[in-house]
Amino acid sequence: MVALSAVLDGIPAVPDLPAPLVWVLHDGKAGMASQALGLAEATGFPFVEKRLSVRRPWAWLPPQLWLAPLRAVSEAGIALAPPWPDLVIGCGRHTAMPALAIRRASGGHSFATQIQDPRVGRGEFDLLFVPEHDRLRGPRIHVTRGAIHRVTPARLAEELRRFPALAGLPRPILGVLIGGSNRSYRLGLDRLATIADTIAGILRAGGGSAVVTASRRTGAEGVALLRQRLAGLPAEIWEGTGDNPYYAYLAIADAVLVTADSVSMVSEAAATGKPVHILELAGGDAKFARFHKAMRDAGITRPFAGRLESWSYVPPDDTARAGALLRDSVLARLDQSRLAQRRHG
Repeated sequence: MVALSAVLDGIPAVPDLPAPLVWVLHDGKAGMASQALGLAEATGFPFVEKRLSVRRPWAWLPPQLWLAPLRAVSEAGIALAPPWPDLVIGCGRHTAMPALAIRRASGGHSFATQIQDPRVGRGEFDLLFVPEHDRLRGPRIHVTRGAIHRVTPARLAEELRRFPALAGLPRPILGVLIGGSNRSYRLGLDRLATIADTIAGILRAGGGSAVVTASRRTGAEGVALLRQRLAGLPAEIWEGTGDNPYYAYLAIADAVLVTADSVSMVSEAAATGKPVHILELAGGDAKFARFHKAMRDAGITRPFAGRLESWSYVPPDDTARAGALLRDSVLARLDQSRLAQRRHG
């Protein structure tokens, strides 16, 4: 894969030493990739992205039963192999075991970091970054309010320049982030129709326009329903083909509506500092309830009550703080390693 560079504003330069070799592991799911890449970018280190696929027969087994994790996964059909990285970052259930296997294979040299509760090998990771609502705590655990992400002022500005046609949309612009059913929530076509009709009502009553993005979980029927209900109105709807305008939508929106099913989307919307209204869905669980309560109590989000409201807050800096902590930890480890080599050299 191609090495990528950090894009966050204000990241200090890496000392005048060889840059650490950094691998970023994810399974290709948008929410997992965004968190892993966002943390890597926040360190300021160059990195190599590795999108993993699980091979058979391991694909039929839970990761806890992978006796040979480095044989269980591959990147574009190629097995993970040395030289092992100085830092490995993973996010998602399919990356935890490979990350730990890399750490072991390197003799403990590779600094292993996992985002979210890995549920396996918790004591072996050098650092874990978990959201507050997961309630996992410990000496090597850094707690964030929401999800780590890739939203920065620089990225928003850059992505907005890639979609100049959006500048012609009438104000105010409503950003709408639609998810879908998952293990905790249900988003049926009836609820989606209500959401679409609500958006249409806002546009007809107050003018302006809407930029709407759907996830894979929304489904083709859901996207078709959105198009039908918003036909004839100034609404841009991205349905998953062509260049993804997600960050451009966040950049240009004056306020954001987000379905309650995605911690990542809510966290990304909150990083803009704009009013974030939560569209409630059927279902939910204790973890989501804790997350949404924390965001409301912090004055970041409000439940959508049928009309747009205006308020301000300081955007959470979870990603920047996590990146700085990881950066410092890795550089300290490398300094210790170089010192040890000089002593024994």
